[in-house]
Amino acid sequence: ARVLEVAKRLSLRAARGETVEEEGCERHREPLKVFCKDDGAFICVICRESRAHRSHAMLPVVDAVQEYKGQIQAHLQALKEGRDKLLGFREAEMRRSW
Repeated sequence: ARVLEVAKRLSLRAARGETVEEEGCERHREPLKVFCKDDGAFICVICRESRAHRSHAMLPVVDAVQEYKGQIQAHLQALKEGRDKLLGFREAEMRRSW
């Protein structure tokens, strides 16, 4: 969900013509280069070494984006198929009503 939220914010900024800058860590002012799978959050390299994240599963941002992109596309495809099925039912019911 957080990956999708960040992607939406970046695409909205780009659509408005705003300069899209890489978001940084609020605490350390470092680039967010790591994704903490346990917390579902992008973190900086300094945060990765903190007690709060040290034992968590981590991924580089690029790998996390690819992993979650595939999952989002799979969910999107399932939703599209469900929508098409419901539209088919709706159309059949409308025909039956007429």
